[in-house]
Amino acid sequence: MRPLLCSFLLLFAFSLSTKAPVAVPIPKEPHHHLVLENSYVRVFRVSVPAHDATLLHQHDVPYVYVALGPGDVINAVAGKPEARIVMTDGQVGYSDGGFAHVARTDSGLILNNIIIELLKPQGQPRNLCAQIVPGAEAAPCGITLADKQKSYFIEPQFETAEMTVDQIQIGPKAGKLGTIPQTESLLVALNESEIQIDVEGQPTQTLSPGEVIWLQAGSLETLSIPGKKSARYLQLSFKDSGASAKP
Repeated sequence: MRPLLCSFLLLFAFSLSTKAPVAVPIPKEPHHHLVLENSYVRVFRVSVPAHDATLLHQHDVPYVYVALGPGDVINAVAGKPEARIVMTDGQVGYSDGGFAHVARTDSGLILNNIIIELLKPQGQPRNLCAQIVPGAEAAPCGITLADKQKSYFIEPQFETAEMTVDQIQIGPKAGKLGTIPQTESLLVALNESEIQIDVEGQPTQTLSPGEVIWLQAGSLETLSIPGKKSARYLQLSFKDSGASAKP
């Protein structure tokens, strides 16, 4: 009887040790650092050192991501073959979520990016002037080469039923740009960019690469660049918000 009991205990212990790991929520994954949260978004700054890996973590909702510098990462989605993803500086991506994965930096490059979880239903994405979502419907772009040479240039990236994503470049000759956004917006300063933002009634803020700011609909804002280099930022504008909406 005793040998049989020992065999059962060994088999039970082995079955426990071979169970698949449980995915943790993103806020509990130590490489993901929450920097902003409201009723529209949760924004995480992600940094994975070279030759390191995240924990298995769960993406439950759609999200936008943008690379801060080049990246070369192994994407190990639970239940699927591993895939290598190579990203260029400033590259934007979109995912519907609904999966768990591990990100590994086997290549020796540090992974730095921003993940923006979208907390409201998005519907089907549609590419605009960039091929962000493979296989998605595309809309006419209408941007010319002359547009791209202006000191202030907006390149629409893609949209969903809930939001529009634009990449914006400001040149040194643009001066101070005043605007009153009609919707709630998230701004993300991209790599090697510094942006100064003056919001009426608030202290001046300077965004460094990877930093974000939430802008209220209907607020008077002035954007400029403090240095002599062009700056780029990503802007997510939320369609169902307005001057009376609060995040």
